[in-house]
Amino acid sequence: MVHLLGKIQGWLDATNVADFLGPLALRLYLVPVFWVAGTNKLNGMDNVISWFGNPDWGLGLPAPAVMAWLATGTEVLGAVALLVGLGTRLFAIPLMITMLVAAFKVHAGNGWQAVADPMSPFANANVGGAIERLDKAKSLLKEHGNYDWLTDTGNFVVSNNGMEWAITYFVMLLALYFTGAGKLSVDHLIFKRLHK
Repeated sequence: MVHLLGKIQGWLDATNVADFLGPLALRLYLVPVFWVAGTNKLNGMDNVISWFGNPDWGLGLPAPAVMAWLATGTEVLGAVALLVGLGTRLFAIPLMITMLVAAFKVHAGNGWQAVADPMSPFANANVGGAIERLDKAKSLLKEHGNYDWLTDTGNFVVSNNGMEWAITYFVMLLALYFTGAGKLSVDHLIFKRLHK
């Protein structure tokens, strides 16, 4: 048994030649997430500032213009930095903060789920109503629309707008913070040059 475990460990160790793939996959997955979020803010900055500052229907953050520009800059510049793997560990910090603010100021009131699913162990009280509305919408579309065409590439869902995605992105960034950008990055090239 010890011999078999040693063999398995040897095979696993042999895959270390491709250990750059994990950080690269995390970085490339997160690039469009932050690029879209940041550029969408740029396209409507006045509305974003209002939303950041309004305590009644927004986030109620202090210095909303500063916060909006910081969040936008973090997302846009962070996306570019993640793409090439430059300053990955440093950019992970403000991006993680942005995700925590999003999770707890924007999404926490909706529970965990990003998409309403009554079968999930994390379903909250809103899910029943969401499924009822979804069933009504499907019924209306079947009666008055071209339902087969509308669902040809996927089913309709109701967004629960919960914390799931923000926390998932936070966890991915946390992994990048501790592992770094990986061997296929500008960070790695800089590190090699500095340690020659």
